[in-house]
Amino acid sequence: MKCISAFTERYPWTVQFVKFGLVGVSNTLVYWVCYSLLVRFGCHYALANGIGFVISVLNSFLWNSLFVFRKDGGKNDEEKTDDGKKRSTAAALVKTFISYALTGLVLQTFLLHLLIDIAGISAYIAPLLCVCVTTPLNFLLNKFWTFR
Repeated sequence: MKCISAFTERYPWTVQFVKFGLVGVSNTLVYWVCYSLLVRFGCHYALANGIGFVISVLNSFLWNSLFVFRKDGGKNDEEKTDDGKKRSTAAALVKTFISYALTGLVLQTFLLHLLIDIAGISAYIAPLLCVCVTTPLNFLLNKFWTFR
């Protein structure tokens, strides 16, 4: 336990990354439940995908702002940026959507095309490989841009 404590004190971002991963798991579940229910009740898959994306990003924003990137550990209602200014919730929400759109829609779609259509990797395995690229990138975007 002492070894883990020393490691996390030296590299505090690792705790954030693990928390970010936990939020990511919840986002995936939220997305798939929304998507599946909408499709089940007759919604076109493209519309269901868009609605699931929006709801999962809102889930991500909520948990990342309360649990992952909170500077004061949740003790204070007013969040500050690294330069001491009050953080704008609206601006952070817009940045969250941009971050997830860049990594979750644009980059992941491009990587899926490369992996499935060009490399011939299974459509069931390719998304798992994409997550290895998009999750760290999304963490960095959220840490240093959205919630800085």
